[in-house]
Amino acid sequence: MTTPAKKPGAELNFEAAMDRLEAIVDQMESGKMMLEELIVRYEEGMKLVKICQERLTSAEQRIEVITRNHAGKPVVKEFEVSAEPGPRADPPPQASTPNDDVRLF
Repeated sequence: MTTPAKKPGAELNFEAAMDRLEAIVDQMESGKMMLEELIVRYEEGMKLVKICQERLTSAEQRIEVITRNHAGKPVVKEFEVSAEPGPRADPPPQASTPNDDVRLF
C-alpha cells in the first residue's frame, strides 16, 4: 500500500516539496501502482514541481551580491537580473598576419 497523496500548499518549503517529489518518483518507479494512482501521483508531482520552481524564483530574487568598494570593504548590493549582457570590451586591433584566419577571441 502506498502513502496517501498529500496536498501541496503554500506552507511547503522547498526541501519538503523536494522530499515529497522524490518519494513520489520512487513510488512511481516501483512498478507496483495502478494506473489511476499513477495519474494522481503525477498530478501531485507536477504541483510540487511548480512549488519548487516558485521557491527557486523567490530565492533568486532575494540574492544579494557582495562586492568590494574602492577602499576594499565589503558592500552588499541587491541582485539585479539583466535582460541583456552589458557592452563587451573588444580587444585592441592587432596587425594581421597570414595565419590569422582563425581566431578564438
